[in-house]
Amino acid sequence: MWKSLIKRFNSTDSFVSLVLGIAIVIVIGMLTVNYFTGKQQVSPTEEEQQQQEQAGQPVSLPVTHTVAVGESLWSIALKYYNSGYNWVDIQKANSLANANVIRVGQELTIPDAPPIVPKGQIAAASTETAAPRTYTVVRGDDLWKIAVAQYGNGYKWSDIARANHLANPGLIHAGNVLTLP
Repeated sequence: MWKSLIKRFNSTDSFVSLVLGIAIVIVIGMLTVNYFTGKQQVSPTEEEQQQQEQAGQPVSLPVTHTVAVGESLWSIALKYYNSGYNWVDIQKANSLANANVIRVGQELTIPDAPPIVPKGQIAAASTETAAPRTYTVVRGDDLWKIAVAQYGNGYKWSDIARANHLANPGLIHAGNVLTLP
């Protein structure tokens, strides 16, 4: 077997073809690896968005958002609209079949849409003048139960989540002290 292989590559043309073939495979392999693992360049529009966010200025929509670790459509909507309910607008703008499946590094278009506010929330917010109170979470609590107990309205859970800057409103622990707006 070895003798037949040596006879095949005895000529210069066969050897050159073999070396060129190996070089092409290596180049294609490196390009593929770099494509999938390479760092993404931040476009000037993303840099401008980051500067606006850091300065506390509202970001003009529509924009492109790159998904970071731990983000969900809800948290992204909170960031751009101050209302998590706008996750539906982001899902529609990006034609996402499943809103629970977004990947780190995925680029999403954030459409220009009015913030969605549940009914009664605007009127309730304008009549509240009391200083914020606190609530200590007990075992078995979730934001809905706390909102019902404190406000008589379960939909106020989003206000509690927003006031406490909760990245994942579904995850609270016994002993947490929450600010009640």
